[in-house]
Amino acid sequence: MNTRSLRRRAAAVIAALSAFAALTATQAQATSTRDVIAPATKFYVDPHSEAAKQALVDLGNGDIEDAANMARLASWPQAEWFTQGTPDEVRVRVHRLVRRARAAGRTPVLVAYDIPGRDCSQYSSGGAASSAAYRQWIDAFAAGVGDDNAVIVVEPDGLANLPNDCGPATDPTGELTAARIADLRYAVKALKARPRTAVYLDAGNVQWRAVGDIAQRLQEAGVQYSDGFALNVSNNHPTEHNARYGAWIAKCIWFATKGPEEARGHTDWCASQYYSSAAPNDGAPGDAVSPTDPTTWRWTDAWFDRNVGTPPADELHHLVIDTSRNGLGAWTPAPGKYSGDPEAWCNAPGRGLGPRPTADTGVPLVDAYLWVKTPGESDGSCTRNTGGTTDPEYGIVDPPAGAWWPDQAHALARNAVPRLTFNR
Repeated sequence: MNTRSLRRRAAAVIAALSAFAALTATQAQATSTRDVIAPATKFYVDPHSEAAKQALVDLGNGDIEDAANMARLASWPQAEWFTQGTPDEVRVRVHRLVRRARAAGRTPVLVAYDIPGRDCSQYSSGGAASSAAYRQWIDAFAAGVGDDNAVIVVEPDGLANLPNDCGPATDPTGELTAARIADLRYAVKALKARPRTAVYLDAGNVQWRAVGDIAQRLQEAGVQYSDGFALNVSNNHPTEHNARYGAWIAKCIWFATKGPEEARGHTDWCASQYYSSAAPNDGAPGDAVSPTDPTTWRWTDAWFDRNVGTPPADELHHLVIDTSRNGLGAWTPAPGKYSGDPEAWCNAPGRGLGPRPTADTGVPLVDAYLWVKTPGESDGSCTRNTGGTTDPEYGIVDPPAGAWWPDQAHALARNAVPRLTFNR
């Protein structure tokens, strides 16, 4: 590439960064909406994000293409995670964020992630020391939000990965699981008690819990006190698959709470991404539901059409979907490459950014597409269960969970579907 071309591209990056700075400076001119999330809602963009910092580093290194991509990435809103700290510390941090967002005329997206026994003591282990400590932390979180607008995702994986899911020795009496459900219910109610919060309880993703299972868990954990649930956080399953799964969950909850009298309490009757009694299930190809073959989900749809019909729209729970890494869909390693669990969710290689964050999804039950997982943050030091310390997909020891990983950020931006553009 000649010197003139390099100068032109560098000038373009500088212009993009300048435009981004101007955008963040003039956010306050946006018109506020009456509801916390409505199609016109604009989410807060942090001008000091890791992507914004990376753009300057790349530019300084003469890496013009990556610098331009990081400037584009930095122009889009991303969630802010709150994972630790004393109650006073989290109250102050939350308050600072919502105050900055209020000054900008935008709505911030926050993640509460401090549940005791978090992540089954795996890559993102940690959390509050006890239920009592957690509830104090949540109360402080809510106090930090105050009367300001906020969208809050509650405890990613906390409900789909209960203590009794962690292994037979983790919770033999069920006491920890009961405490987890009670803590999540407390968090939902405390956060929703603020006057201008939209609260979504995390419910895993389309390839995890069966519809009836997660619907029951959501009910027990207080989804009825929230605005709905969140799907696909930190994962890469296609947006449309999660939207379909979310609609089934919403209808299943309605069926078991407001549907036919004989169905009350029976989320276990609901068809799912794994099984439908509406299918022939006769062994012929396509005559049974397969979680990895969406063409077979017509049998799940058929069960809901037959048994649930079309419930009143205002009686169905809504959802938000994390699209921060699902532009190219899920990653599947070559058959036979790994003998154990390949950890397909963990720093999946070759992925791309998905649909841009927006509250104007055009899908009736989907309130927003959000970048909940920070694009470019590691999931942890994945090993694909090979027994070693390096990740064979990258040939290195992956950064710890939550650490900024420039190479991953660059790859996600390069592989974005649709193509990454500047947020105007």
